[in-house]
Amino acid sequence: MEELDVTESLSRMGQWVVNNEALLIQYAVNVVAAIIILLIGLLVARVVSNGISRVMVARGIDTTVADFLAALVRYGIIAFTLIAVLSRIGVQTASVIAVLGAAGLSVGLALQGSLPNFAAGVLLLMFRPFRTGEFVDLGGVSGTVMQVQIFSTTMRTPDGKIIVVPNGKIIAGNIINSGREPDRRTEIIVGVAYDADIDQVKTVLGDIVAADKRIQHERGVTIRLNEMAASSLNFVVWVWTSNGDAMEVKWDLLESFKRALDEHQIGIPYPQMDVHLHQPPSTSTKA
Repeated sequence: MEELDVTESLSRMGQWVVNNEALLIQYAVNVVAAIIILLIGLLVARVVSNGISRVMVARGIDTTVADFLAALVRYGIIAFTLIAVLSRIGVQTASVIAVLGAAGLSVGLALQGSLPNFAAGVLLLMFRPFRTGEFVDLGGVSGTVMQVQIFSTTMRTPDGKIIVVPNGKIIAGNIINSGREPDRRTEIIVGVAYDADIDQVKTVLGDIVAADKRIQHERGVTIRLNEMAASSLNFVVWVWTSNGDAMEVKWDLLESFKRALDEHQIGIPYPQMDVHLHQPPSTSTKA
């Protein structure tokens, strides 16, 4: 009996295959075509993304931007490839796209607080107002850029603190990049007493500046009376130095200015307060 049941089942299966031969061939062709489309799509995604990355790097675009855009193009091609594969094997892609759209909307609503940071991160990676290793001021926070990511930027302050700044706040504020240019102009304000001789002060300050070899004298040095303040004559000193020497030169000049002004007996004013004590007249009492 069992042998008869097996024989009957095989006979029915064979008869079903014969009756649906055209349908099976069509499905087999569709599956093979879907596999071929998938393989070609993956290959095209890899070739195109690698080509875009190489072209952008060859044109001097930062590697972080190149890798991000190349990955974006690659995943986009893979997504279209998967939709084409599903369509080939008979899946209704309209419903799949609708589901993906609903999922994307849900994810967007869940991450709506992070989307401005993401958009700002894309802009920072594209336009590169600052790069890794540069000293910048981002909305009042100063430090050396360690890493620029999609959602945030990591910085190290001069006192060794690590600060993570959301990219949305960076785009919304001013970006001051002090590390991009090789040279920097340093400004020093020197206040002296009103009875000081202007030409003497300029000579004293000029001699100190001329003796410093780190200053780029060929770019010009400015020493002028800048302001007649409430209690001092304020002179401005502008000098050009390399970016790495700017702070050391400023500190050294300030110390040298103080010593030279003291040596030439040129007063440096400072806030003073005169206090007058008034005593009421004493009253005598009659006995």
